[in-house]
Amino acid sequence: MAFELDRSQILNVLRGFNPWWAGLPMSVPTFRRLAFDQCVRLLEDPKFKRAILLSGPRRVGKTTVLKQVAELLLAGGAEPVSVVYISLDHPLLKLASLTDLLRIYREDIFAEGRPAVLLLDEVQYAEDWELHVKTLVDHHPEYRILATGSAAVATKRKQAESGVGRWITVPIPTLSFYEYLRIREVGIPKLLDELKLQDLFTSAPSLFGGISQAARPLLPEFRRYLLVGGFPETAQQASVEIAQQILREDVVERVLRKDLVALYAVRSVREFEQLFIYLCLHTGGIFAVKTVATALGVAAPTVENHLEVLEQAHLIYRLPPIAISGKKILKAKDKIYIADAALRNAVLLKGDQILDDPAEMGLVAETTVLRHVFAFYYQDTPRVSYWLAPAATGGKRGRPKAGEERGDEKLLEVDIVVQSPSYTIPFEVKYRDTATLHATSGLVAFCREEKLERAYFVTKRNEDFGVSTFPDHRTKYLRIPAHILTCLLGRAERIQWRGKVG
Repeated sequence: MAFELDRSQILNVLRGFNPWWAGLPMSVPTFRRLAFDQCVRLLEDPKFKRAILLSGPRRVGKTTVLKQVAELLLAGGAEPVSVVYISLDHPLLKLASLTDLLRIYREDIFAEGRPAVLLLDEVQYAEDWELHVKTLVDHHPEYRILATGSAAVATKRKQAESGVGRWITVPIPTLSFYEYLRIREVGIPKLLDELKLQDLFTSAPSLFGGISQAARPLLPEFRRYLLVGGFPETAQQASVEIAQQILREDVVERVLRKDLVALYAVRSVREFEQLFIYLCLHTGGIFAVKTVATALGVAAPTVENHLEVLEQAHLIYRLPPIAISGKKILKAKDKIYIADAALRNAVLLKGDQILDDPAEMGLVAETTVLRHVFAFYYQDTPRVSYWLAPAATGGKRGRPKAGEERGDEKLLEVDIVVQSPSYTIPFEVKYRDTATLHATSGLVAFCREEKLERAYFVTKRNEDFGVSTFPDHRTKYLRIPAHILTCLLGRAERIQWRGKVG
């Protein structure tokens, strides 16, 4: 320990975190995130020997998952003192090493060597936590370990050094639209709850009208979801203003001003906040580091470092550009998205007025679709990128991007491209009242060159739904409203995590 601590004080904190040791009841939300099923399945698998690291943004329900796991274990007959929850961001516990905490637990609560489940909350606050977990996994098989981290639970370097074969990361992003409906107890039409997204490419045209009609009641909820986003607490708030205040104070300000400053030794909180606000203003924009650094009055390496920290904290997504046939473009600029559109809305004080602003809603919808794409395809470990190329003839002019000058050059663009060894799937988002897929559009040009079988053209209007083709290539284009797409992707994501066939 850094200095002598009163053993009884540590024991009091541990007992306070674990009321079930004294036979006291637990109060745990009944709604379960998708990650809960995955964690339970791994913990109950006798062949699985690694630690489980539950990683995601602040306030998405990671602590709740730990306590729900504890509740399930106790209901299944586990000895109460064999389940130990430790919040490692507690001021007192930060002063002790994880090894010391477990030694006290074993000496005073539960005898050494007996099987126990460790539920370690905010593990990144434990000094040298990677080495402690490595030692526990390698030399103490009596422990089953489930840990959480709001910021990235390990740097890439430390993961490479310590993590191979020792832990598996289970992501817990913000709520999908499907989960959002469930946590708000909004009825999901049976037709949507039984539909498989990929089957729409071969469905009869008559089916689309019925799906549109069934999905119409979800439109008001989707508009609200675009405002308050996928954080469980804010999703259930009646007031948009209160939900956004919670996001500003408890998610954004605490993460930016406290958590990341402490974990990553950020020197200037003001520069860090300026960059995040800039990204909120330009979510979905192409990011030119030198141009942005000049605009903010900071050094380019500082901007790069801050971007990496924000990415590790799950506050942004980066999309690199690709060329035709999936080749990377050297020295090209990434697109940067805020991880959940609600964070942007809260920081910029964007309330109900954005619902009638086509430009704002376009940015918010594109960000929301990207969140669903990342989560749905996560288990395939795909490359998620975007495509941008000069138009040989005609074409469209790309919308202005953050920090990049284009002059009068006409560009073809695809917003999102998901690639794995077995597939390439593009998504173009046109969340506007009139969205027409033209033969000269970037999506069509990309699919023609890549000889793809299917692509998604994401729209706004409930009735803008169906399959289109063009005579010079085989691609099928599914025109699908954003609220239907995100609902179906969220449902399929849930089925995947539960180990069923999607």
